[in-house]
Amino acid sequence: MAGGQERILRGRIRSVQATKKITRAMELIAASRIVKAQQRVSAAVPYSELITEVVRDLSAAGAGSESPLLAGRDQVKKVCYVVLTADRGLCGGYNSGVMRATEGEIKQDALSGRDHVIVPVGRKAEGYFRFRGYNMAQSFTGFTDSPTYAIAKEIGEYVTGLFTSGEVDRVELVYTRFVSAGNQEVVQRPLVPLDTKVAEGGDGKSEAGHDYEFEPTPELILETLLPRYVEARVYAALLNAAASEHAFRQRAMKAATDNAEELIKNLSRIMNRARQDSITTEIMEIVGGAEAMASGN
Repeated sequence: MAGGQERILRGRIRSVQATKKITRAMELIAASRIVKAQQRVSAAVPYSELITEVVRDLSAAGAGSESPLLAGRDQVKKVCYVVLTADRGLCGGYNSGVMRATEGEIKQDALSGRDHVIVPVGRKAEGYFRFRGYNMAQSFTGFTDSPTYAIAKEIGEYVTGLFTSGEVDRVELVYTRFVSAGNQEVVQRPLVPLDTKVAEGGDGKSEAGHDYEFEPTPELILETLLPRYVEARVYAALLNAAASEHAFRQRAMKAATDNAEELIKNLSRIMNRARQDSITTEIMEIVGGAEAMASGN
């Protein structure tokens, strides 16, 4: 019996050791990708800041009063949520945090009499909301750990089309913002119509104080630039979400590796105890047999 138990424990230890190698490898891979993802987030900041500044200057020059992307609805009847999650699991509470936040907003909308539609980005969001019967629009999957600007452009054009066509009255981004390798937070940001604060504060003047001369008109430039601004916002959110995904996965795999090490120690302790019990039993049987033979003589 003891020998059989020892074989079972040895098999379990080998299985846990194999799992530990996998989780350790995934931890190292995620840790290496965090650095690159963080660099991409930082590299996208100057473009986002400059395009915001240009939008402000154009608005200060009198453009944008008739732009559909700047004009909000008098009554919001339907809200579109662009939910950014991962295509894969094994990343702790990364996906669940974003999806819970979205569900909370949808419940608040229902209490206020507003309808909703979800644009899931990532297979986890798509499967979660489809299984629960939420109103779904087009989904975007297969790129969440390494997004590109082309994908952001496609998402931006799609949600902008939903807004300008009147199908939805507001578009919100729900994603995980990357603060640092040890700190990420779920945030909700308005996407369309553009926040009025974006168009405020510009002066429409050069550093020397002279008025800018726009060619063609400020209205036409702003009309061309606003979709690019939406794409830049989506791209920044995708980069933040990718960096956060890697950070969550690195922590989750480290915890899994630590748990595997602890489990191996416990199983080894149990196996050694079982082996000692087996040896003790055999010694007692030998001694008992020897005593029986001695008494028989």
